[in-house]
Amino acid sequence: MPAHHFPVGSSMTTLHLCSDGTYLYWVWSPASLNEKTQKGHSVFMDVFRLSTQTGLCVADMLQERVILTRKEGESSKCLNELLLSRMSRFRASHSATLAALTGSAITNTVKEEQSAVNTSCGLPLKTLRKTPMYVCGTYLVMLVSPPGVSGSSATRSLFGGTSSLSSLKILASSLVFNLADGQFSSRADLIDAPGSSLGRGAQVAGLGACYDALNNLIWTCSSDYIDQWCNPGNQAFHHLCHRLGVSHVIQEPKEETVATGEVINQLLHHVGAMCIHQLNLLAASSNTLPLGALLGKQHPIEARHFSCICDIMEKAMVNGDTCIIRCILVVFQVVFKFFNPQSEQNRESVRRSGLLLWQLLMAPMDQIGAEIQKEVCLMAFGMDVCLNTLYQGEAELNKLLKLVLTEGERNSGLSQLRDVILTNLADQLQKNRFGSEEEDYYRLNDELLHCILKTVVRESCLVITKCQTVARDDFQKLLSTVPVVSPCLRYLMAVQNHLLSNTILIRPDDSDDSDNSIQGETMKVQELQCSILSLATKILVGCDEVLETLQQVTTALINSEIVDRETRLKGLEQVTKATMLGHLLPVLLTSLMHPNLQTLTLADALMPQLVQLVLYTSQTALVLKTQSPLFTEEPPPMGGSLGILDEREEPGFLTGLKIPAPWAAGKTVETVHPVRDNYKFKETVHIPGARCLYLRFDSRCSSQYDYDKLVIYAGPNTNSRKVTEYGGNTLGYGSRSVLGTGWPKDLVKVEGDTVTFSFEMRSGREHNTPDKAMWGFSCTVRAQESSEDVSGGLPFLADLALGLSVLACSMLRILYNGPEVTREEEACQVLLCSKLLQRCQWQVEANGAISPALTPSPSPLPLTIEEDREFTYPSDVLIPPPGLMPGTYFDLPRIRLPPGIMGRLREVSGRARPQFRPSIK
Repeated sequence: MPAHHFPVGSSMTTLHLCSDGTYLYWVWSPASLNEKTQKGHSVFMDVFRLSTQTGLCVADMLQERVILTRKEGESSKCLNELLLSRMSRFRASHSATLAALTGSAITNTVKEEQSAVNTSCGLPLKTLRKTPMYVCGTYLVMLVSPPGVSGSSATRSLFGGTSSLSSLKILASSLVFNLADGQFSSRADLIDAPGSSLGRGAQVAGLGACYDALNNLIWTCSSDYIDQWCNPGNQAFHHLCHRLGVSHVIQEPKEETVATGEVINQLLHHVGAMCIHQLNLLAASSNTLPLGALLGKQHPIEARHFSCICDIMEKAMVNGDTCIIRCILVVFQVVFKFFNPQSEQNRESVRRSGLLLWQLLMAPMDQIGAEIQKEVCLMAFGMDVCLNTLYQGEAELNKLLKLVLTEGERNSGLSQLRDVILTNLADQLQKNRFGSEEEDYYRLNDELLHCILKTVVRESCLVITKCQTVARDDFQKLLSTVPVVSPCLRYLMAVQNHLLSNTILIRPDDSDDSDNSIQGETMKVQELQCSILSLATKILVGCDEVLETLQQVTTALINSEIVDRETRLKGLEQVTKATMLGHLLPVLLTSLMHPNLQTLTLADALMPQLVQLVLYTSQTALVLKTQSPLFTEEPPPMGGSLGILDEREEPGFLTGLKIPAPWAAGKTVETVHPVRDNYKFKETVHIPGARCLYLRFDSRCSSQYDYDKLVIYAGPNTNSRKVTEYGGNTLGYGSRSVLGTGWPKDLVKVEGDTVTFSFEMRSGREHNTPDKAMWGFSCTVRAQESSEDVSGGLPFLADLALGLSVLACSMLRILYNGPEVTREEEACQVLLCSKLLQRCQWQVEANGAISPALTPSPSPLPLTIEEDREFTYPSDVLIPPPGLMPGTYFDLPRIRLPPGIMGRLREVSGRARPQFRPSIK
């Protein structure tokens, strides 16, 4: 029987099936999980390569089957064990000491390993079935719980849960096996990662792990977190060869002598591979060390050496050697990182290398190939360091971007270059806050933004039009690819998010309350508002054009006789979300409701576009809802009732739709499962308008002891009224009892609209306590006894129309209220509210000053109804005064005030009305 075959019908267990991005690795054992025998079993590994033959996908055997072997005692062969093994036998082992300091469980490591090992790789079969594994192309790595630590226990640290030695705790161990022969290579312990999922309490056995060959990263995921790790080793040989475009199969020379050209090619392939290793090392080290510290250790390349590299590239381009071209492109990336382009000789080298790259980019596709163009864009122009070296200064970069944005549609190379540069700029812009030195470099000017927006509008209209024009199968393919964000749209999203987030999150410095600080923050906000106004105006105008196309496509689909019309109308909403209407407009509408952006300037400028968008979205949403044309050209029916108007209200786009009520579904409050030592949890749930709240607890709620309890308060904090408390378990562990009647099985009613949960784990976990006895709690809070049917949300266009309507009404309110009250107006508020001054008629003099006229207003406003009835202006006062003559003196006319005003003036002044003798009257 061949070595890679096994008998049909034999019992076997698949332990893992993983991939390194190129090949498939099958780890299996001929034993069954339920087998009771204690004999050792072998763990095999097969390597497959997928290929397509006559339309079928076939897995071909790549190498001979290997057995994953780990000899007894290799787990203790590490440096610490060898150092500490010579110490006194009466002293505790370093593992026990470290476990006591860091909070790990102390178990008998050697005894457990010897009794549990029943496979060739040193782990039990059932443990292997749950063990995360990944393959990097050179090694197979198994992630296991550290030796001496129980997977389900985590006892209390000697110094409490906040020990400074918590970073020394071993979170997991990596068992490394060589893929070539299956032999155990080494073991590495994972420490100093408190922020990872393992550091937050996740179990190793529940992790998922995989290797990312494109970015040379390792990904792990748990039920709550996804972690990204750098690969500490070099990439596998076949990954390097794939990147360089050469074969990974090394052929032995047939003769004793080798041609000089072949030797040079092999040396260049080696240089390219070493440069890839160097780039991976720089990428991994940049997360822990600043790039300047790494670059300072490198010697800058000399100009003549760089000239030699350019000579090799020129010769390779003449000969059409794509492998050498790829190698030199990788070399360029490393060289540019340690290159000083300021000197005169280096400037000439940079100019020469830039011309070579442009020749590759603009070469015909049949001569150079699409792969080379892609590599030029990704490897030369896509890297920030290379781009800064080739194009120094903002003016040169803007000139390049203007070229690729205007000519990108006509040339595939420029189109790829545009996408790579915009993706890189978008990533960098998200990392920089407003006002940083790099912001001006990553934020393009308005002219370039306008070009990008035109491309985004064209892409959005095109994808919407495809819903009507493409065939049925192509339409299904289109639905499976959205929402894929194009690089142009991604950059606009990054610019918008950058501006909006900085405007909303900007806060004055609490430690500096000086006038200069306040004035500086105000200027930042005003600058951000101007930038947002410019961008929002462009986005709303572009959305107007896309919505017009959407309305035309929707109407055309409804009027057509196509077979899958309903499917296309449903898919049209999904496709619309992938355009700028789904990626830009909702975020912009939500952010414009923030107080920092509710200004008169924004409202006055954006109101015309908002009104137009409200009309378009409302009409399109109504058409999609009713699936009937909005405007028909049918003549009205002729009859005697032609003059009678139908006053019934026509149904709108929200008719029959249930407005989402997120609070109706309730809010779930829960701890981690299981709870760990010193765990504390506090959360407040507030449902506005609720008269009372109903709590429903999960049936799995439990804690180790009854003093590990949950306390519920009817209010916003723990000082509020205490409602009840729960704790303990009835599973026979810990206290073996519960508080009161135990965890509730029925609803718990809490008066008011706010409830606070406070849980604290006070006891240390015992060795025999299972996870189910320390599950913690989970509770759902609702405002009514029975759960309502919660709507999944409004249709996208209806939701968009509703959001636009709310924003338009908010902007109208700002326009109606007018400018904000200034400090001068507040200071003069008493005078401005004076009804006496409001009766004066103001006039402007020749020098621009404002003064009251000598005559009262011809239409005085009555103070009160009573005063208006008892007072009238005398006729002699209404006569205008004579013309002013220079040098003449005249008396000002007396303005008789109403009795009501005179009475109030006497009250304010404290002077009573003079008493006259009856004879005077």
